[in-house]
Amino acid sequence: MHLTLKKSMNKLISFKSCLRKLINNFWILRKTIIPFKMIYHFIFRYLVSDKFYYQEKFSETMGYYFDFKNPKTLNEKIQLLKLYDRSDLHTQCADKIDVRKYVSEIIGDKVLVPVFLSTKNVNDIKIDTLPNYPFIIKATHDSGSTLIINDKNTHDFSLIRPQIRQWLKRNYYHYSKEWQYKNIQPAIIVEKLLITSNNKIPSDIKAHCINGKVEFFQVDCNRGTEEHYRDFYFKNWEKAPFTWNGNKTKEEVLKSSDLYYKKPEFLADLIIFSEKLSAKFAYVRVDWYDCGDEFYFGELTFHHDSGYVPILPKEWDLLFGKKLTLKYIQ
Repeated sequence: MHLTLKKSMNKLISFKSCLRKLINNFWILRKTIIPFKMIYHFIFRYLVSDKFYYQEKFSETMGYYFDFKNPKTLNEKIQLLKLYDRSDLHTQCADKIDVRKYVSEIIGDKVLVPVFLSTKNVNDIKIDTLPNYPFIIKATHDSGSTLIINDKNTHDFSLIRPQIRQWLKRNYYHYSKEWQYKNIQPAIIVEKLLITSNNKIPSDIKAHCINGKVEFFQVDCNRGTEEHYRDFYFKNWEKAPFTWNGNKTKEEVLKSSDLYYKKPEFLADLIIFSEKLSAKFAYVRVDWYDCGDEFYFGELTFHHDSGYVPILPKEWDLLFGKKLTLKYIQ
């Protein structure tokens, strides 16, 4: 990137940062700009190009602009993957129903979480059509739309169905600009809720795979609680000296811990299965649920935190970026 242009872009980032702080510090400004903010979000989500969207979001969260023609870090290269690495297989594997077919074909269906119901009709979500054991309701076409039901008899599904209708109306592509979500047919899936032997939600073990090889694991413990910790390990289960932790809130970064120092007994299988599932992709995160004696497939995530969270220290972002070979450099 030309030095003069880079300086101008950095000045623009500083100006936008100061403007955001000014607006956040004065409530009257926040109230005044609401109509303009709604127009801005509409334009940003629906009218600007994906490339412009990625560049602006990246600069806002990472604090600098990068050159699409010369990406260096893994996060920078994830932006190129979002822009150029698009196929029907990505759409299939982002769909929580269709990805099960892919997993079954590659490694078999023993690792798949039992499904009680899949439907496009929200009226199917009612007490007499749902299981008597704990379950989780998920939207198959986006990220984060979930509802845990431990006992269906304690819930009023006439109040839950409107929430699910809103899920079905949402095209997640317009919120994340991640293309693989754009053409998924909205649907609902009801899965058995996985519980460990000590009656807790399983920890997540996520294999970050580059060019079909596991580079490192991410472990999330106690998700959905105040004690949510995230740690990173290499393939030999040596603790990694970097973080890729995202925000618990806008102010608080997820903390690391030593809760998961013991190597999982099924680690070798996790590596084999993750590499088989990732073989057709340049970069993908293969997510698993650790239930103690056994593990289950969670999902395939193509862009960890959409590439908007730094790997720290940055040398590791650069190192993993160097490992990821791309054919999309324009």
